[in-house]
Amino acid sequence: MVKQRSVGLCIVLSVITCGIYGLYWLVCLNNDANTVTGKPGTDGGMVLLLTIVTCGLYGIYWAYKMGEKLDQARAEHGAPTGSLAILYLVLNLFGLSIVTWALIQSEINKYVPAA
Repeated sequence: MVKQRSVGLCIVLSVITCGIYGLYWLVCLNNDANTVTGKPGTDGGMVLLLTIVTCGLYGIYWAYKMGEKLDQARAEHGAPTGSLAILYLVLNLFGLSIVTWALIQSEINKYVPAA
């Protein structure tokens, strides 16, 4: 079940739990994006595992692919597309993955009806 999440609350919870909530949020982001876009991909648990095993390298690749997926969803909904993939890639390369996650969550929230 996809639901809207407060970006600010997710960031605060990630910080105060020293990243533990961030790991859960990563899994949810992946699964929610797969559901919202209708394009199934790698399961969220596998994304987390591969990111940990590759010391974060898979997370950079995942962010790029997530940008491509969300750009395609924008195009299908008639919204202007951009270069989300490049933006997410650059943010992750500079160690700002939490900003990438916030942007992804914001994009997912656009496709989920408010509760």
